[in-house]
Amino acid sequence: MRTLLAGFRNRLADLRRETGATAAVEFALIVPIMLSVYVGCSEAASLLTADRKVQVAAGAVGDLVARSNQTLTQAQMEDFFVAATNIMTPYDPTDLVQTVTAVSVSDEGEATVLWSVRYANGDYSETVPEYPVGEDYPLPEEMIAIALGQTVIAAEAEYAHTPLLGIVFDNAVTLHRSGLFMPRFGGTINII
Repeated sequence: MRTLLAGFRNRLADLRRETGATAAVEFALIVPIMLSVYVGCSEAASLLTADRKVQVAAGAVGDLVARSNQTLTQAQMEDFFVAATNIMTPYDPTDLVQTVTAVSVSDEGEATVLWSVRYANGDYSETVPEYPVGEDYPLPEEMIAIALGQTVIAAEAEYAHTPLLGIVFDNAVTLHRSGLFMPRFGGTINII
């Protein structure tokens, strides 16, 4: 029995000294984790970049409209939307939905829709179901306080971002950004 126990101890001592395949085993265990982290970081970076582009697109179209002097033509509005759509490059802009709404703020602080237009998938629309003309618009209290008796241009952009590989994030993520702008020349901006 002693020789059996001594032989077992010797084999254990041999195993402890054996380090030939340790690195290969450790590598095989850590590679899937490291690849998941790498792919996850890449997809998260792509999502953040797309979100930033959506924010810039909303800001660009809102700023262009706010710079107009009292009137805009439909062709000018479409040009503004197309210019903002090009900001999405290299992402596919077909999923980008842009909405611009002119909101009148009364001296009493009531915010109502003057007009609202939308551009989605190359189509320009003068009707936006969410913002019918004459209905209330949900402006933040801070903006209402600033814009009493004036007009506010509200620009929104929404984008369904599809992950690059779909390994870590496997569903489309809807990104929504908006911006509020005061007309540079004051007064109301109308689309003719």
